[in-house]
Amino acid sequence: MALLDTFSPKKSIQGTDVCRFDYPEIFVLILSVILLAIHFDFSPTSMALLIVVCLPSLMILVYNFRRQKSFWTSNIVIILLSSVIGSIQLCPIISLSLASLIGLRIIISSPENHLKLVSVSIVTIIIFYYVSVILSSAEIDCHTTWITPIILLATMMVMLCHFRHIYYEYIHYEARAEQVVGRLSTMVSVINKLTRFVPPQVWEPIVKADGPVTVANKRAKLTIMFSDIVGFTELSDSLSADNLADILNTYMHCMTLIANKHGAVLDKFIGDGMVCFFGEPNSRGPRQDALDCVAMAIDMRREMRTLRQKWRLMGFEGLYIRVGISTGYCHVGNFGSNNRLSYTLIGKEANLASRLEAVAGKGEIYISESTHDYIAHDFDCEYAGAFPLKGFDDKVSAWKVLDPDENKGKLSKWVDHTLPGFNLHLNFRDMQDNDYQDIRSRLNLALARIEQEEKSAAVKIDAASKKEGKHK
Repeated sequence: MALLDTFSPKKSIQGTDVCRFDYPEIFVLILSVILLAIHFDFSPTSMALLIVVCLPSLMILVYNFRRQKSFWTSNIVIILLSSVIGSIQLCPIISLSLASLIGLRIIISSPENHLKLVSVSIVTIIIFYYVSVILSSAEIDCHTTWITPIILLATMMVMLCHFRHIYYEYIHYEARAEQVVGRLSTMVSVINKLTRFVPPQVWEPIVKADGPVTVANKRAKLTIMFSDIVGFTELSDSLSADNLADILNTYMHCMTLIANKHGAVLDKFIGDGMVCFFGEPNSRGPRQDALDCVAMAIDMRREMRTLRQKWRLMGFEGLYIRVGISTGYCHVGNFGSNNRLSYTLIGKEANLASRLEAVAGKGEIYISESTHDYIAHDFDCEYAGAFPLKGFDDKVSAWKVLDPDENKGKLSKWVDHTLPGFNLHLNFRDMQDNDYQDIRSRLNLALARIEQEEKSAAVKIDAASKKEGKHK
């Protein structure tokens, strides 16, 4: 065990190698040639082998102590082992002992070097075998010599040393692997949280490309949408912070789902408002970007009808969305500094979309003339007028986007009607084929209940009329 402790690396308190030697086969080599020289009474051949093997072995022992192993050092060690095997004319037990060290050295070397090391070993054994046969007149006899068990024992100890070293490396790597897995899981969890603050169109290319992120932007044609809730500021003065947060989070959640569905880049939330744009980094063409943006705005307006009904049940009335949309060239990209970046847009068209949103009424979608030119053939629009907008010298013409199903009667995909105590909201686009029977049964139940209430109201009116007649 003392010899094993000499061969194996020792760790300091900080975990660094105090003493490291990756070629314990050198000790077996030196021991083998010394014993062979003694056994053959320091004959010229044995002394030549002693010098040829000991000098490189001592150089390796001195040079590679506390250094990382390399291919060329492994190559030299295998050559020296093979030269001893060839010089003793393939003496069975000693040769097998040294060959096992060669095999172990090849196994722990890099896979791409295996064939090279095997070839070098075979060639060296053949060369030194024929040299030994030429220099020695008789065959070497090592069957009964005491050298054999000593070299075999030393070989076994060296192999145990290698296995012990590999075992400790395995334990060390396993512990590091557990740490890395833990750190990786933590990083993935953190990244998943951080991606919620950045649009997927922004972080996905960064992850895929794995390139540097710098302050950079470009000029591109975008369709920009600004939206907010009409009267939300006034409503916030009369609501508690919990109710206000619940309304705002519900609204933003639903609007974010719609924006992601249409492929918009959700730039930012501004209080109760939000800014989205189409055209970068994944554009489908200016016209299609404008169509997608208007379709998204219409879906948001429709979703507000459902949200209004939910909020009405909570006691909050009259919450409507208003939208402003414009199409034109803006600068979009990473703005800021090398320490803090924001993917956003700046430009006149963004200001125009914001101003159009400000003049829009409850549930209205106002679009600029440039956007109207792109979408007029696909969506019904109505001229809203020319408005004096802040930051613009001349009045700006705007169009109001109508609901596509507003004038289609029975073909409408939406039915929405509200009266005091009554709210009918049907969205045929989202209905499934197996929902119609359930909807019909619920509507029939509602109709039956309405008839009962109507008869009851008629009886009360009749009774009141009779009572009034008696008094007269």
